[in-house]
Amino acid sequence: MIAPGGTLVVATRNRGKTKEFREALAALGVVVRDLNETEGVPPIEETGETFAENALLKAQSAAEILGLPVLADDSGLCVDALGGAPGVYSARYAGEGAPDADNNAKLIRELRAVTESESLRDVGPGLLSSAKFVCSLALFVPGSGLHLAVEGAVDGFILNERRGDAGFGYDPYFWLPEFGKSMAEITVEQKNAISHRGRALRELLDKLRIEP
Repeated sequence: MIAPGGTLVVATRNRGKTKEFREALAALGVVVRDLNETEGVPPIEETGETFAENALLKAQSAAEILGLPVLADDSGLCVDALGGAPGVYSARYAGEGAPDADNNAKLIRELRAVTESESLRDVGPGLLSSAKFVCSLALFVPGSGLHLAVEGAVDGFILNERRGDAGFGYDPYFWLPEFGKSMAEITVEQKNAISHRGRALRELLDKLRIEP
């Protein structure tokens, strides 16, 4: 297992994700590092067809290179009106290395095109489609054979216009009815409590018999 005071690497270079992981994993008592702070891990091609496959691929590949426990996630947005897209392509929806602004612009452009057709039912004022965020987490500890996999999801809607400046990725366009706010308008504590990543992390901690 991961001993208190040990190092756990999260397989991401996304500083927003790293911040969320550090907040949620504080109960483990481990040093959390990401790939910006760890040398030797090249970009890992995400060839899986599901979030779970990609998460395990990243965790195992990085752990075998570093010789350290690695936690990896693959997460994304699944929009009903787009048949589940962008899905596993969420981070590169507008192209490899595309910034959040470009991914969001493509999402809204494609959803508005669907809305203008007559194939989409009205989901509410200012909303374009029902959707969900999904997060799959995989923890791989080299040399021990330990591999844990969990998944979390949160339901919501896609806004016609962005709201809020917090968060990252598609957060400004993801509407949470229970808060009456977008994911980019709630606090980090609120987000960790209800988000797809927060839910997956709590399930992981439960499997590790650690209270969140």
